[in-house]
Amino acid sequence: MANQDKPNSATSTANPSASQALQTTEDENQKSCWVCFATESDDRLAAWVQPCKCIGTTKWVHQSCLQRWVDEKQRGNISRKVLCPQCKAEYIVVFPSMGTFVALLDALEEITHKISPFIAGGVLLGSIYWIAITYGAVTVMQVVGHREGLEMMESADPLVLLVLLPTIPVTLISAKMYNWEDSVLLFLRKYCAKIPALAYILPFGNVDSERSALVSGQTTNANNSDSHLSPTRIFCSALLLPTISTIIGKLFFRSIQNNLHRTILGGLTYITIKGALKIYHKQMLYIRHSSRKILDYTESNLKLYRGATNVHSNENRDDTEQVV
Repeated sequence: MANQDKPNSATSTANPSASQALQTTEDENQKSCWVCFATESDDRLAAWVQPCKCIGTTKWVHQSCLQRWVDEKQRGNISRKVLCPQCKAEYIVVFPSMGTFVALLDALEEITHKISPFIAGGVLLGSIYWIAITYGAVTVMQVVGHREGLEMMESADPLVLLVLLPTIPVTLISAKMYNWEDSVLLFLRKYCAKIPALAYILPFGNVDSERSALVSGQTTNANNSDSHLSPTRIFCSALLLPTISTIIGKLFFRSIQNNLHRTILGGLTYITIKGALKIYHKQMLYIRHSSRKILDYTESNLKLYRGATNVHSNENRDDTEQVV
């Protein structure tokens, strides 16, 4: 009797593990959509697909649910690749063949999509090029004279004009980017103070020697950074230079009959006067910066340099802090 009971007991102890394994197998075989969470028993007619490398309950999904999920990820771009959010495997999307004509239309659409940026860039560069040619032609007629400029361009080779005219605005802008005033200013700061006559006329006298070198470097770097940070000012100033030169030449050099010589003199006059004023302004800012002082924090200094209103506001704030 005892020998007969062991197999029964062994069988009884083995039954739970066998039933658990059987239940696990049934759960793995049970299809469950990870999009809508519906099972196979909910809809016997639904089409199922295993689109990725996932295992377990997340490997099955409804074909219709996956199609909607892919549409949301692609957002109208059917060529965009879609990956599984879990295993990162790329879904294999196959389209039915629609014929040779539709394939040709697809190819044309793809080619148009790829070359459109290049066409737009070419149109933009071409527009800039023809604007530069137009500006160059107008500048030639303005500097040399309207009739003389037309005769010069008509007698010149067209290819030469197509090459040289666009270089006029480029040359003006490039020349404007060179800040020659700083070089002259540094030279004057170094040698002008050694000449007594110039030291009395120009504001390049002795400044605090302990701080002059440091302040000079700081102000020069600040001026250079301001110039580099203002491309619109450089652009406008460079392109307006021929017009301003022509106006100044007509105002102050009327006795000169040659339009080109008159415009050149007007331009040199404008550049010289503007540069001198700019050098003077920078030097005065340099002197102001290097001669600054920090005063004692007294009531008299506050009233003198900040005004009585600031004093009253400080007193009120101090009273409030003491009360708190």
